[in-house]
Parts: sequence; C-alpha cells; structure tokens
Amino acid sequence: MTWTSAFGRACGWLLDRIVHGLALTRISPNVLTFIGLVINIAAAFLFGHANASNGDRMFFYAGMVIVGAGLFDMVDGRVARSTNQVTVFGSFFDSVIDRYSDVVLFFGLLVYYGRINRFRYVVLVAFVMVTSLMVSYTRARAEALIGSCKVGFMERPERIVLVILGALFNHWGVMGPVLWVLAVLATITVIHRITYTYANTKHLAPLA
Repeated sequence: MTWTSAFGRACGWLLDRIVHGLALTRISPNVLTFIGLVINIAAAFLFGHANASNGDRMFFYAGMVIVGAGLFDMVDGRVARSTNQVTVFGSFFDSVIDRYSDVVLFFGLLVYYGRINRFRYVVLVAFVMVTSLMVSYTRARAEALIGSCKVGFMERPERIVLVILGALFNHWGVMGPVLWVLAVLATITVIHRITYTYANTKHLAPLA
C-alpha cells in the first residue's frame, strides 16, 4: 500500500466517522447544507476585511475556513443517505445553497480588490462570478432538455479547490493567477456545454 492510498483510506475512515456521528444526532441534512453556507459567509467576511497590510494573513484564514465549509458540503448528502432523509427538495436546496456559497466567496474578493483599488481584479472577479454561475446554469438547463450534461472540467469542487489554493498561498501571489485560470476554464466549460447541448438537441422537435 502506498502512502497516498493509506492517506486516502484514513481520510475516508475519518469522513465515515463524522457522518456516523452526525447521523446519530438525526440532524437534518438541510441544516448541514445551510451551516456550510454560513461558514462560507465567514470566509467572505475575512476576504472583504483584508487590506494591503494584513491581506496574506486574512486570506490564509479564509482558505482554512473554506476547507471547513467543504466538510459540510461533503457530509450533507452522505448523512441524508445514511439516515434515509433523501428528498427531492433536499437536492434542490443543496443546489441553491451551493450557488449562494459560490457567489458570497467571490463577493468577498470583490470587496477586497475594491478596497485596495485594483479595478482590473474587480472586473476579473465579477467575470469569474458570472461564469461560475453559468457553468451550473448551463448544466441544469441542458439536463432539463437532454437528461445529462456532465461535460466540461470546471465544476464546483474544482473551483473551490482553486479558491482554497489561491487563499492559502496568496503570500506568493497565487490568487491572481487562480482567478485567471477560473475565468478561462469556466468559460471553456460553458462553451463546451453549449456546443454539447446544441449537438444533442438538433434532432429534437421545438418546445411548444
């Protein structure tokens, strides 16, 4: 067994223990989903209150907080399945709260770059915010028409991982390149989903 597989097994075991503990409390998975949003709001608050002198420290704290929010994002569905609380509304609620979590993090970055007068990055973050929402919207709209549209790379987990890396390593100026990567890859993902949906709807009759 390699050290990477051992680490993966250990993380899986720890996650199972957390899910088991939460399942025993009979807590609603929707509550866990909402807690994740609240934690992301705290991360956005840290982004927004960063400045030229404390920015690296505040970004690092924000990155760690987002990691904590990610834990709730991982366990809410598992808790729902283990406690037989899976519902259609729960899936809908999780998706809506995920969009709010995405927007609030980028809003915090908007405030930060606005406060330090980096207009170019204000525009860049706004663009990333829009394209991130469009990645999710194009999939949802396409799947209402063709059943499945999972093409493209820049899904929410990849976006969150990149934001975490940018926040944790902002001391080395990583957040700037991360935002450019997000802007480019999210746009490519949206275009990919548009072309994929076009190719799969050409033979369909127009909607009434």
